[in-house]
Amino acid sequence: MIASTLNSLGGLILGMTLADRIKEAMGVKTAADIARATRRTPAAVTQWMDGTTKSLKAETADLLEKATGYRAGWIITGKGPKTLENVQDGPVVRGLVPLISWVQAGQWNGVIDNLCPGDAEQWMPCVAAHSESTYALRVRGDSMTAPNGNSRTYPANCIIFVDPDKRCPMNGDRVIAKLTSADEVTFKIYKDEDGRKWLQPLNPNHEPIRDEFSILGTIIGKWEDE
Repeated sequence: MIASTLNSLGGLILGMTLADRIKEAMGVKTAADIARATRRTPAAVTQWMDGTTKSLKAETADLLEKATGYRAGWIITGKGPKTLENVQDGPVVRGLVPLISWVQAGQWNGVIDNLCPGDAEQWMPCVAAHSESTYALRVRGDSMTAPNGNSRTYPANCIIFVDPDKRCPMNGDRVIAKLTSADEVTFKIYKDEDGRKWLQPLNPNHEPIRDEFSILGTIIGKWEDE
């Protein structure tokens, strides 16, 4: 009875501070992870955790909710349901990666710590196993939008996760490549058959690319809004 009552109250525990709730919500995530997800500095997050900060803005708590799965209202007040309801447990987030521009992708050096404030559009949770140099891109155009009935499609504005440590793709892998002649970065299917290599779009209205290219990374997943 006591346990169920505590659960219904969402963990309202006498003496639990804002710092306690933030630390519980963070779980195994680091201050750097949370800073990226909430667009704050690691120093600011440290002040949340040590109790220096006594309150959070609603906008910040909403970003914490998205990053941790703990409800913004509970984080701020300690009242109400603790975690998001009416959803199944999702996959474990393995880290946050920067959403960068296509120009940045063509020049990517793999050192995330060198990103300056504003270099990343936002930080995206990635559930796939990935290297520390992984980044995300927002798909442009419709060349990778598959015909109806194809279960793997990448419409414009969906977000793909790119692991630049995977530069030796297999035939059929989705890749980010840089065209040598045009110095252009593109997203296509890597094809390697009978010694011939080319880049194949999913959309039949676009032509294959047979110019010389180099692989910048392999796609390990995508995110698409409902």
